[in-house]
Amino acid sequence: MTHLPSSRRPRVSTFDLVNGALMLLVLVVTLYPFLNVLAIALNQSQDTVRGGITIYPRQPTLDNFKAIFAYGNIPQAFFISVARTVVGTVLSLGACAMVAYVLSRRDFLGRGLLSRFLAITLYVSGGLIPGFLLMRDLHLIGTFWVYILPTLVNAFNIFMIRSYMDELPIELQESARIDGANDLVIFFRIVLPLCAPVLATVALFIAVGQWNSWFDTYLYNSSNPQLSTLQFELMKILQSTQAGADAMRSDQLRTQQVTPDSIKMAITVVTIIPILLVYPFLQRYFVAGMTLGAVKG
Repeated sequence: MTHLPSSRRPRVSTFDLVNGALMLLVLVVTLYPFLNVLAIALNQSQDTVRGGITIYPRQPTLDNFKAIFAYGNIPQAFFISVARTVVGTVLSLGACAMVAYVLSRRDFLGRGLLSRFLAITLYVSGGLIPGFLLMRDLHLIGTFWVYILPTLVNAFNIFMIRSYMDELPIELQESARIDGANDLVIFFRIVLPLCAPVLATVALFIAVGQWNSWFDTYLYNSSNPQLSTLQFELMKILQSTQAGADAMRSDQLRTQQVTPDSIKMAITVVTIIPILLVYPFLQRYFVAGMTLGAVKG
């Protein structure tokens, strides 16, 4: 076995030690809250009341999760949240990509005017009451589409995708046009495949926003339990457990031998797990999608 001379062995500097220690500290601070929530969610409820749960459950059980999916409208709300996330992400990503492609075309005469108009929406909005009146006049209140159409086009996402498209070689589109391709062929068969990193990044933004949204349910569909979302149901459970005013729910919790804190933690885990499962598949695109469009060659 060959040994390197002492003069050629890699040395660990003070900076490396300090940097490693800081990164380890950041890792612990970042992971501990999630591991603590997961431990409480997986721990037996009556044992949790004693306190002292850190990053692992003392008495592991799945009773808290069983209680969630037997609790009121949770299964239906979970389905609506998944449906709005999938449908909203696909449609919004497609709409934003189409607008971004139009704005990336240098021969589009209204490029500057439309860009300024979209930029204004980043700073100024119509407000809550005009938005509600608009949804009412469009007959979207009490429908599933009130989750999708108001957020279909987002100026920030459009500018991010357009910035990426501006970096693509224009020669690809020109050569395709010489071969007889029209704008639809160029968009779907040339531009979109090359924009996979930024599209994956924007899709993650949209999906997280749709999955976490609950306020639109409160405004437009709070009286329709069939269109309630998981996050809205979580908000109602948090309010009822914190206020302690809902006797029916409290009786149900006692019957199922679970506590409000365990229910809150278990629902939190159910809420964030889908995003955590999706993120690793998009992570390799995330950095490229965020940075490449901002680098000028």
